[in-house]
Amino acid sequence: MTTSPPTPTAASTDIGLFEAIYTARSLRRFKPDPVPQEVIGRLLDAAIRASSGGNTQHWAFIVVRDAEKRRQLGVLYRKASDYMSAVYAARPKPEHLTQAQYDRFLAGSGYLWDHMADAPVILVPCLMKREPPERASLPQDVRARYAEHLANQQRISGSSIYPAIQNIILACRALGLGTVITTNHILYEDEVKTLLGMPDNAATFALMPIGYPTGKYGPLTRRPVADVTYADGWGTAWPG
Repeated sequence: MTTSPPTPTAASTDIGLFEAIYTARSLRRFKPDPVPQEVIGRLLDAAIRASSGGNTQHWAFIVVRDAEKRRQLGVLYRKASDYMSAVYAARPKPEHLTQAQYDRFLAGSGYLWDHMADAPVILVPCLMKREPPERASLPQDVRARYAEHLANQQRISGSSIYPAIQNIILACRALGLGTVITTNHILYEDEVKTLLGMPDNAATFALMPIGYPTGKYGPLTRRPVADVTYADGWGTAWPG
């Protein structure tokens, strides 16, 4: 049975796809106003329209609105971010950013480290783990490369959830919400899973604080396409 896309509501903003793409900047500061259930439902319905590997749709989403659970998530996120702050401090500034731009990025990240729990919604996108087939059940040529296959599967696993996450980001923009994707918490994922009552065969891939933003949307500043694109092979300039 197929379902029709939800009918736009008053919560929608009249923007096109490309306007959403060009203005959906990372937002980390939110008003305390609750996000209505129907609006959260629209975000999730947008998420599940994404592609997933083999059309397995083996995703799950935890919507955390309970204040105490948000507080506990915030504590774990702060602990992980203390670790990551040392990494940020030792990592060189990206060449395309000015020092002022990089300082603003660090300040924004630092704000979220202390205020994750202030978001009225914390969305946790997850994937259910898929067990690989037994090596002995596979043809000889596949068995010969099975270790490489398993390593590759680990590397690409996020491809089944990150398209859904991008749909959520764009849907937030269309609905007048703000969000950002962060992954620091994965350093302490066992504790996060215990807090959220998750089974062993599920993994988290992001935390997404969601709310009505206090700041403004884009425009976004990005490196030119010609700086990051090659024609037919690495090193051949793309005409820009």
